[in-house]
Amino acid sequence: MNKIILRDEYLQTLKEFKDKDIIKIVTGIRRCGKSTLMQIFQGYLKESGVQADHIIAINFEDYDYEDLKQPRELYKYIKDRLVDDDMHYVFFDEIQNVEDFPKVVDSLNLKPNVDLYLTGSNAYMLSSEIATFLSGRYVEVKMLPLSFKEYVKATGDEKELSLKYQKYLKFSSFPYAMMLDEKEEVINQYLESIYSTVMLKDIISRKKITDVMMLESVIRFMFDNIGNLTSTKKISDTMTSDGRKVDVKTVEKYITALEESFVVYQAKRYDVKGKNYLKTLDKYYVVDIGLRYMLLGSRNADTGHILENIIYLELIRRGYKVYVGKVESEEVDFVAMNSKGIIYYQVAATVREESTLLRELRPLQKITDHYPKYIITLDEDPDADYDGIRRINALQFLLGEE
Repeated sequence: MNKIILRDEYLQTLKEFKDKDIIKIVTGIRRCGKSTLMQIFQGYLKESGVQADHIIAINFEDYDYEDLKQPRELYKYIKDRLVDDDMHYVFFDEIQNVEDFPKVVDSLNLKPNVDLYLTGSNAYMLSSEIATFLSGRYVEVKMLPLSFKEYVKATGDEKELSLKYQKYLKFSSFPYAMMLDEKEEVINQYLESIYSTVMLKDIISRKKITDVMMLESVIRFMFDNIGNLTSTKKISDTMTSDGRKVDVKTVEKYITALEESFVVYQAKRYDVKGKNYLKTLDKYYVVDIGLRYMLLGSRNADTGHILENIIYLELIRRGYKVYVGKVESEEVDFVAMNSKGIIYYQVAATVREESTLLRELRPLQKITDHYPKYIITLDEDPDADYDGIRRINALQFLLGEE
């Protein structure tokens, strides 16, 4: 397999915002497909009749453009290439590498013949200060590696879904990994290169971290505890008890860096009955299970928590804000919110044992509102309904067939 995987949903979003007076910013972990998305969109522009000299694309990790990391040089470079009053489509890849880039971006955005598209691999580029500067003038397109649906589509058919799900986990959801012919050693080397680049460029260098071994220990802890309620104090205490003393503020710094680099995602807790957000104990999920396997190995992998991780990312892809629910003393895996309302989800590898089914049903049964409630499992059984609580198959859900 050696082809470009079309990311239709992200591409459609760019099409919808084309020629709109708003800056398009695509964010996501390195190698998730941002640059390829921009290339596909540039191809679409050319097919739509846009002349080649009206498309200006710069990758700021390419040394050919090193001089353009100076804001005045960049602004002049673009301005000199605005050949007429027709729309010019300007693409800045890895814009966070440019000094004072918001000022350049804002100035170019004032020009009626410039349509701006940016990518970045670090959320620092949308920190509160920058977001305030560009307030109301940008839309963020949050990009993730391949969804299971995209992965299956790229294989050509929907046969042997269970096997494909295992490969999706083992061989990674990063798009280019699909070109490596399921060669585990080669894929691991590729994932190691992504991990090292993110560590060096987006975390260690940007945050000026000196104790790299401690950072690695914290990352391993977080990767090993996906889906578990945790806190910075718990991580600090665990590291200290293992003979690696680290304070809570340092752990917070490391976790912030991992979130800003889109390596991990945080799910805060929400009190369903009290309808308020809780400040203690969160859950964390990793952007790609293949990265987790590369770092920790696949032995003793918790099937349920891995599925939970996959479902969390899918809900994020679908535009939900996702929280961990608290109902009295019980926990609901996910409370997914959007403008249309709320959906509650329990996630379990299997509920074929009655005791497990009853345990998963209990928190949902305590919720008295009338929003939809689901149990998602890998069981290949017919869907079922328990007094309004639906049990559905995870793979069908991931394919959008729930």
